[in-house]
Amino acid sequence: MSEWWIAYLAIGLIAGFLAGLLGIGGGAIMVPMLVFVFAAKGFPDEHLMHLSVATALATIVFTSISSVRAHQRFDAVEWSIVRAMAPGIVAGAFGAALAAGLVPTRPLMAAFGLFMFYTATQMLIDVKPRPGRSLPPPAGLFAAGAVIGGLSSLLAVGGAFLSVPFLSWCNVPIKRAIGTTAANGFPIALAGSVGYIVQGLRAEGLPPGSFGYIYLPALALIAVTSMLAAPFGARLVHRAPIRPVRITFAVLLYAVGAKLLASLW
Repeated sequence: MSEWWIAYLAIGLIAGFLAGLLGIGGGAIMVPMLVFVFAAKGFPDEHLMHLSVATALATIVFTSISSVRAHQRFDAVEWSIVRAMAPGIVAGAFGAALAAGLVPTRPLMAAFGLFMFYTATQMLIDVKPRPGRSLPPPAGLFAAGAVIGGLSSLLAVGGAFLSVPFLSWCNVPIKRAIGTTAANGFPIALAGSVGYIVQGLRAEGLPPGSFGYIYLPALALIAVTSMLAAPFGARLVHRAPIRPVRITFAVLLYAVGAKLLASLW
């Protein structure tokens, strides 16, 4: 049993540090690791992905709290944007979690993977948005939040992979975009987690310790170390020059895009 505790603690450290560093929820990191661990533990194949996605989303609830507190110390959270996007994020994330078994994910994953490559290339070559471009009105931010929340919940890739490029495109400085996205991660994770709990309560054959599709032992251990690690990543990003931050984020976007496209074969 102890080897699984160590695995969960290690997953939390990695996901928490990246959550603080780049504003990501960590789902793209946690899900494949959890799939590997859950498969090794002999969990049913038909439930592996749902258990991994739901557990990752649930841990992001805790990680995002630690991450946003750290970013707030640097005054890097635009709360007006968070308040405008949160209702759309909740609606999109909850709806996508409930519809997870009904939506054809392969075409969606392909389109999302290609979008990741496009966005990463723009960030890597530092394409500048038009100087006069600004954030859309509240209705536009609600719609953007719904799309970001829905895709994040459905693919468990974390809202940062859409939120940070979107806010940067609207001329929000990247470090503030990362801090604001960290705050947006909370409603994405909370709404998605509730959706997967509701969906999982109707499932049969889930392993002991599950609450809906959330596997509680993994949640508890990952949450502890991710909350401890997130502030270290947040402090590092605010002390680093902007260019390395953009390059790091672009490389991570390439990795996520490649992972999504590779999973289709």
